[in-house]
Amino acid sequence: MRISSYHFITNWRMKADIWEISDILGDAEGLARWCPTVYLEVKILEKGDDKGVGKVVDLYTKGRLPYRLRWKFRVVENNEPYGFVIEAFGDFVGRGVWIFEQDGEWVNIQYDWDIVAEKPMLKMLSWLLKPIFSWNHHWAMAQAEQLLINEIQKRRAE
Repeated sequence: MRISSYHFITNWRMKADIWEISDILGDAEGLARWCPTVYLEVKILEKGDDKGVGKVVDLYTKGRLPYRLRWKFRVVENNEPYGFVIEAFGDFVGRGVWIFEQDGEWVNIQYDWDIVAEKPMLKMLSWLLKPIFSWNHHWAMAQAEQLLINEIQKRRAE
């Protein structure tokens, strides 16, 4: 395992319908609107097939630390409404697996993110700052969790 490798498993549980979660998290174009503290810019480069497989998305993202990431992902599998799989490339390379499971009136959400940092600063400093870079990821995911809850409430109110 390379020092610039990172593996994160994020688990959220929220009162929602699996289709709400699938619609929001599966809509890459909407990320910068409802989660602007993490997603600064999102552009669809390729649409993919009718299920979104093959879709390529360009992202400009940030965390709490003062650096930005430019990366892309390609949807390689779509199991709507149960989740999807992406392959990332750019400032980091790897794979992300979203899994959604309805549990009564709750949805269990898991994100398994297995990446290698390719951004020169992250790659060079991972040996020293890996705990801080990991903390930054967890901060961003906590932001996204709260903002996802807010987005669900906003959509229900409309």
